[in-house]
Amino acid sequence: MQLNFEIFFYGGFMLEEELKNKTAIRYFKKFDCTDIIKRIDFTVKVSGKINSEYLLWAEAKQSPTDIYKMLAQLIVTIKQDAYNLLPPKFIGCFDSEKIAFVEYNAVLPVYALNDFNWSQTPSNVDEKTIATIKKTVNKDNILKFYFGKDDDEIHNFIEQNFVEGGSLLSTLIDKNNFIFVYQKWREMVMPSINADWEKLKKNYNIYDRDFFLSELNIDDNDTTDISDDKVAYPDFFISFNSTASKCYQLTRKDNFGLEVTYSFGYKNGGLEKYADFWKRYKRPPKNVYWNYIISRLDLLVPQDVRERKGAYYTPQIWVELSQKYLAGELGKNWQDEYYIWDCCAGTGNLLNGLVNKYNIFASTLDQQDVEVMKERIKNGANLLESHVFQFDFLNDELLPVGNSVKVETDFGIMEISGKLPQALYDIISDPERRKKLLIYINPPYKEATSAATVQGTGSNKSGVATSNMVYKKYKNILGKASNEVFTQFQIRIYKELSQCKIGNFAKLKTLCASNFSDFRNAFQAKLKKLFIVPAKTFDNVDGSFPIGFFIWDTSEIEKFKKIKCDVFSADGSFFGHKKYQVDDEKHESINRWMKRLDTETENSVGYMENPTPDFQNNKFLCIINNKGTRHNNYSAINAKTLIVNAVYFSVRQCIKQTWLNDRDQFLSPKVKWEKDFEFQTNCLIYTIFHSQNRISSNNGINHWIPFTEYEVDAKEKFQSHFLSDFLSGKVKAEKSNANLFSHTAVESRLIVTLQFSDTAKAVLSAGRELWKYYHTMEATNVNASLYDIKEFFQGRDKNGKMKTGSIDAYYTELLANLKSALWDLGEIIKPKVYEYGFLSE
Repeated sequence: MQLNFEIFFYGGFMLEEELKNKTAIRYFKKFDCTDIIKRIDFTVKVSGKINSEYLLWAEAKQSPTDIYKMLAQLIVTIKQDAYNLLPPKFIGCFDSEKIAFVEYNAVLPVYALNDFNWSQTPSNVDEKTIATIKKTVNKDNILKFYFGKDDDEIHNFIEQNFVEGGSLLSTLIDKNNFIFVYQKWREMVMPSINADWEKLKKNYNIYDRDFFLSELNIDDNDTTDISDDKVAYPDFFISFNSTASKCYQLTRKDNFGLEVTYSFGYKNGGLEKYADFWKRYKRPPKNVYWNYIISRLDLLVPQDVRERKGAYYTPQIWVELSQKYLAGELGKNWQDEYYIWDCCAGTGNLLNGLVNKYNIFASTLDQQDVEVMKERIKNGANLLESHVFQFDFLNDELLPVGNSVKVETDFGIMEISGKLPQALYDIISDPERRKKLLIYINPPYKEATSAATVQGTGSNKSGVATSNMVYKKYKNILGKASNEVFTQFQIRIYKELSQCKIGNFAKLKTLCASNFSDFRNAFQAKLKKLFIVPAKTFDNVDGSFPIGFFIWDTSEIEKFKKIKCDVFSADGSFFGHKKYQVDDEKHESINRWMKRLDTETENSVGYMENPTPDFQNNKFLCIINNKGTRHNNYSAINAKTLIVNAVYFSVRQCIKQTWLNDRDQFLSPKVKWEKDFEFQTNCLIYTIFHSQNRISSNNGINHWIPFTEYEVDAKEKFQSHFLSDFLSGKVKAEKSNANLFSHTAVESRLIVTLQFSDTAKAVLSAGRELWKYYHTMEATNVNASLYDIKEFFQGRDKNGKMKTGSIDAYYTELLANLKSALWDLGEIIKPKVYEYGFLSE
């Protein structure tokens, strides 16, 4: 069938999904356009190839839109949703009249901007952002075509340039994509190198990244770039020459001081794979990018090693701010008056800006990072070589070089040699001098529990946080907090370097998480100062949550109770204040409260999954037919417990999760809510119509239809009238032997007293119209739930995920009305959440 594209390319109405589908068919039918990458509208890659690279990511709009606005939205989307993926050769945008292509290289300068607002919502970029894109992305780099009249040119452009490995230019290597180029090199080239990787690592501290860098720093003629403004990579690592039979050479001194050269070649076909790989990328990178890559060697490690090390680079903006706060707390001459030890220094970027190198010590887990810091010293870094050393803070003994001690290990009694510089050991051995010691760190944030563990599909990550000496030594006093690497750093500092000051970046769990109460009992240093920033501003950190910079004084004993901290936005601007407070003796978590009330399990009409009581886990909070498999509590819902479950659900869902509130803890409420029947009814209606109510008639009898057959003109009788009877007052909960709302009261009472607000009635009205429209459809399920109705109109994609929209315009309008009414109801519930103590003010 010939599609009539003129209808929509010249002003006819078409939904965005239909526009994307028809654009794929007309112009990209030889390619695979089915991938979905979060919020990126349109993707193109070679069809029929496993792991093929993307050729295009594009923004789509159903009506004519300014090209720079579309590009701005796409660039922000890529930063937020796809920055950890190998980028495509082109990005682009299209609407109902035109399409535009831009080589990805042309937008790289945008990602290097320091004053760009990367935290804004992509669909609502501001005018400043659009102007910045217009100024930064040269219009000569944008190829624009109009649908219809330029069709031949569009097809020719795609045919010539949408070939894997054959873009207009080889991809430039820069600070935005070098990690992905390295990971791709590990897949394509590394397996063909004839080398014993474990032996190289153990005997010579040589890693595969050294081989990668030796290839990276040459041009296509094997000429090494040694320009003056380029930071040199230590020349005793690996040299490369593709014309030699054994391309890689490693020079080392033997036991007699004589230089010995070790050579490594390719396995069969390896040189061809090397050549094919470097056809894709332009090398060597520009000096500014090379220098950045050398400063970020902590990222050039396999993903499993990155998880073990928890390598998190501290952005310079927060380095500078942390030092400003240290000056404010310790005094303006703090760098001269205090000794500073970064005991997880990586390549030393946290120490940038410090001036007194005689007072600074830097240690790190990997010897290669030590060598990088020493190379940086040769290029002007303000550190002393004798103060930079390899040290595993979670395993090594606090002993000076030349000393040793016998310790009991899993392998028997072993003699452990000291690694600390004598100058540092003298400081930590003297209680008075320790008062002038600052441990200044950004430790790893990895923990032993993975997301899969929470979801019940995996097991704890072995070795990430539970295989070291500190864990074994202090796990009994840390409880569940012992799974976190950063808490292990803190407890060892607190216990073994007492009297010192600590300046550390960390998550906020230590202050308020309910499962960190053991940590707060064990770690009782006084918290002097705190500021928090968005976690996404840190490399290699996923998730929308706060990271704080804490200043602790271990010489003052004080269990944490509360603090008012400063808040900064992603661009470094002051945002305001936030209070954190906890009282482990007085403040019971909302989950313990709910667990205490979850005693009535008979005649259940569904279950509520109750995840960890903070905002970050609200995505797991849902209403379902049957108990799930995740490692959470599942409370039974029946006539006796419907209200309390609805209150729990609503107070957790009515407030949107943000990076700022992500770790806030929900608490056991005050008793005042028990008499607020309008609040309880609002919560019930909110729960019934919320998108996280996933009751489905496909999984059992649907007891969650809030209307009668007559109200929605149903074709047949419903299987269950539980909810409509409950809302109309026909269901009376049997008397319980105790007050469900209180663990102290003993007199019996009825649970149900409903008072419908006008806003709750508006939600019911909007929901009723949606149900009525559904029952006008043919082949409907008479017992359909709200979730079933959405599935009917919206359908599912090839991965089985429910689509976000529908081609049925009237359904879309009715659903929008319901969402709007539900939002209004949530706004009424919000202030009650704080008034009744479900959250602290």
